[in-house]
Amino acid sequence: MARRSPTAAPSDLTHVDASGRLRMVDVGDKPVTTREAAARGAITVSAAVRRLVRSGQVRKGNPLEAARLAGIMAAKRTSEIIPLCHPIALTHVDVEIASTRTGYRITATARTRAQTGVEMEALTAVSAAALTIYDMLKAADREMVISDICVVEKKGGRSGHYRRSRSSAAG
Repeated sequence: MARRSPTAAPSDLTHVDASGRLRMVDVGDKPVTTREAAARGAITVSAAVRRLVRSGQVRKGNPLEAARLAGIMAAKRTSEIIPLCHPIALTHVDVEIASTRTGYRITATARTRAQTGVEMEALTAVSAAALTIYDMLKAADREMVISDICVVEKKGGRSGHYRRSRSSAAG
């Protein structure tokens, strides 16, 4: 199975036509297959904020549960915020948030049976979850950093199975 180069030349970009105009890719002739993608990211927060979250003392409520729900909701609306993204029916979205030594690692998995992949939905879920944590904790820590958002695995479709090497994956 042929794999695309990780750095495609401009002429290889599927969302750009021959005259350089942006376009939505026609996936009408592609077969419907089961597709799954996982993305990951991180948010660094202070030790004091981690203690605040652990003790349940955040005045706005549980930021990790709010973030998990925000990630799921965002994945379902990805095509509304990413201009050329196809709307797809998701069959499953899972968002997990794990405590780390410096903050939280967010992992999202999205699944569908469709003619196009679900990487954007997984990435959107991670991004929205991280932004929700930031929003709920910003009064206590203005120096939080959201980082390392990336696709860590993709299955299904013409490009087959992709797994990011461990050394380059977030978290």
